[in-house]
Amino acid sequence: MPHAVSLLRAARLARSAKPFLARGGFKRERCAGCRLVPSHCMCTVRPSVTTRAGVCLLMADIEPLKPTNTGWLVADVVADTFAFGWARTETDPALLALLNDPQWQPYVVFPGQYAAPERVVLTVPAPEPNCSGTAKRPLFILFDATWAEARKMFRRSPYLDRLPVLSLQPERITQYELRNSGRDDHFCTSEVAAMCMNLAGEHVAEQTLYAYLVVFTHHYLRAKNQQPVAWGDAAHQRLREVSVPRCASTMTPSPK
Repeated sequence: MPHAVSLLRAARLARSAKPFLARGGFKRERCAGCRLVPSHCMCTVRPSVTTRAGVCLLMADIEPLKPTNTGWLVADVVADTFAFGWARTETDPALLALLNDPQWQPYVVFPGQYAAPERVVLTVPAPEPNCSGTAKRPLFILFDATWAEARKMFRRSPYLDRLPVLSLQPERITQYELRNSGRDDHFCTSEVAAMCMNLAGEHVAEQTLYAYLVVFTHHYLRAKNQQPVAWGDAAHQRLREVSVPRCASTMTPSPK
């Protein structure tokens, strides 16, 4: 079943006047489920993790079209992932409805230095025991864009101004290899989502997102360099250890 990012990608492609060609990427047929060439498809290892926390992706215009986009990986792992295209002049009513849904406590995930001090938080409160399901669920709002685009989106989204800003304090450097910003403290979207899940106490989701990113990177680079997938390597083994596969019988495909 298509998830939020795949649906947004399909809608964006439908509006395109010409095909989108990723710079430096391979130009062959791609799997609709994972965006990789069929010989390197990773749909059989796509994990599923039940979480109390959710993720809301605000995506720059062409971000859903990029084969290296990792918001897609977040939507693969976290069932309650919502995705909206960002525009300065209009806001999707469905996004505003989501932000006002009483089951959610939204957090805008962005460096605290760019927000008023009274909005900045560093932690996510744990749900109170025996609350009978009345405690709000954390909803992490991530800007899925380049750093320059994300700063613009943060400044020009007045509907977010009333929400707390969650400022992450990373203890690691980025491991993302498919795009290079030149900064070790610039993280890809799935890494940011993993850090948010850690703060929410969603440690299975956190570790799955990290492991799944490594596997995706392996498949993508192997396809780009026309090398076979190493199904039995440490990256695939780690993903098997930390996650729950959507189809256990296909978690370990036969080498091709």
